[in-house]
Amino acid sequence: MTARVMLVSPAMNQAAREHRFDDGASLDPAGLRQARAAAHSLPRADRHLCAPTARSRETAAALGLDARLASELHDLDVGAWQGLTLDEVTATAPEAVATWLSDCTAAPHGGESVAALIDRIGTWLEAQGADAGRVLAVAEPAVIRAAVVHALDLPVTAFWRLDVQPLSLTKLSGRSRRWNLQCGLPLARGGGA
Repeated sequence: MTARVMLVSPAMNQAAREHRFDDGASLDPAGLRQARAAAHSLPRADRHLCAPTARSRETAAALGLDARLASELHDLDVGAWQGLTLDEVTATAPEAVATWLSDCTAAPHGGESVAALIDRIGTWLEAQGADAGRVLAVAEPAVIRAAVVHALDLPVTAFWRLDVQPLSLTKLSGRSRRWNLQCGLPLARGGGA
């Protein structure tokens, strides 16, 4: 049987607007309006999950989902860089940023490497593939990027080349480590920015 894993990226918040590493901020009013407006465009699913970030939980609620918290979908742990922008980190630690962006096994911030994130999310994805059905999960863009890299067996460096827009839908379907991808599907939304 084929499993369908549908990943929805959360709506915007101030930290995302400022390109800040997750700082636990809630959705801003515009993001909340857009998520509520997108609720009618979600595909059917047998199970609803959400990552533990405030932005993911609040997006799931605004979409009208009774989503189970999935701690394994937590965002990339950027350690000491949490709450900072990449520009702020680059200004104080340019060598660390250069290493992080060029070596996917590096974690100069003291958190999780990109390679470790891809392995973790790959393990989660394969467990979903073993359980036929439709799963819809609200998860941070880094988690969705990691799932795509794993599913398509892309080089780890492809992680940096993938963009995930707010309130977009990425669909993975497959079984036994053979996944197909449908990506960047916008959820219908309104309410302005």
